[in-house]
Amino acid sequence: MSFLTFIAFLAAALVLAVTPGPGIAYVVARTISNGRREGLASCIGTAIGGMAHVLAAALGLSVLVAQSAFAFSLVKYLGAIYLVYLGIRILLRSEQAPSIEATAPKGERRALLDGIAVELLNVKTALFFLAFLPQFVSRAEPFVPQIMLLGSICVLLNTLVDIGAVLAAHRLLRSGVARAARARLMNRVSGATMVGLGVLLGFARREA
Repeated sequence: MSFLTFIAFLAAALVLAVTPGPGIAYVVARTISNGRREGLASCIGTAIGGMAHVLAAALGLSVLVAQSAFAFSLVKYLGAIYLVYLGIRILLRSEQAPSIEATAPKGERRALLDGIAVELLNVKTALFFLAFLPQFVSRAEPFVPQIMLLGSICVLLNTLVDIGAVLAAHRLLRSGVARAARARLMNRVSGATMVGLGVLLGFARREA
């Protein structure tokens, strides 16, 4: 991967990480209902679940793309189309802020396990990794290490944002109007980023 490609990946991953969504809403809800410790435990759980999706994507895609250059290109083009689709959906719902519902206190260990389960069962996370990560890998280099590295960076960024949301949860919820405005802005930025990224990657020259 070239330096410019890596910078583009980091920029896109960061924008997507800070976009309000179900993951942030979940850890904030856990924090508001049951305290900071359960919120942080939930962050660790969702990180573990996210890494499981990265590993599955790396192993599954490596088997697929090893078969032919056509399969590799097909995965990239379908992924680019999926990113555009996700971006349009985010833009269409940009007026809505993620809902935050209270949860019953269950302890840090249960919060950790629930976080893992929530992320493992999130089909959208699996589809996103399958669409997003292959856009930045080269067929000329070992595939699994590239996917694992890029996926780990995505999970790390997401987890850092989740932890930040947990630590600032009470302050964020102090003003519902301001929070909703921030959520709408980030949804618009994220949606536009994904649409633009999908279009650019769709028309970019594929590496051999």
